[in-house]
Amino acid sequence: MTARAAADPITGPAGVAARQLAATVGTVPGGGVVGVGIDAVDLDRFRTVLARRPRLTGRLFTDGERAYAALAPDPLPRLATRFAAKEAVMKALGVGLWSFRMTDVEVARDGLHAPTLVLHDGAADLAADRGATWWHLSLTHTDTVALAVVVAEAAPNASTAPAGD
Repeated sequence: MTARAAADPITGPAGVAARQLAATVGTVPGGGVVGVGIDAVDLDRFRTVLARRPRLTGRLFTDGERAYAALAPDPLPRLATRFAAKEAVMKALGVGLWSFRMTDVEVARDGLHAPTLVLHDGAADLAADRGATWWHLSLTHTDTVALAVVVAEAAPNASTAPAGD
C-alpha cells in the first residue's frame, strides 16, 4: 500500500471503488481492439422477410431473444436490433454472414441493465480464435431502422491474430 492510499480518507465500498477507478484510468478493459462491427436493418424490409418466412425467427433468434421481443407491443424493432447485433459481431470478427449459426450470438438482458452479448458454440470458438474476450454493444432503433455497433476486445497481452498465423 502506498502512502497515498494509506492517507485516503475515503473508506468503505465507495472508497474501494474510487481507488479501483483511479487505478484503471487511461486503460481499457481488454488488451486492444480485435474488431469493430456495425449493422443497420430496414424495419419494413425485415418485417416483410419475417412475414414471408415465419420459421426464420427460430433460425435467427434464441428462445430468450424471442421471449424478450414478445414483451413489446411490436416485437419487430427488438428482433431487428438483435439481428443487427449478430451481423455486427460477424463484422467485428472479420467473417461473413452465416460463418456460424445466428443463434450462436445472443443479446441478453438482465432487468434494466444494458444488453450484453453471449456467444455460444461456433461464435464462441471463432471469438476465442481471434482473441476476443470482451464485448461492447450498443443498440438503437427508430421507426424505420434498427442499428447495432459492436466492439470486440482482446484480453491484455492476448494475440489478435487468427489461430495458425
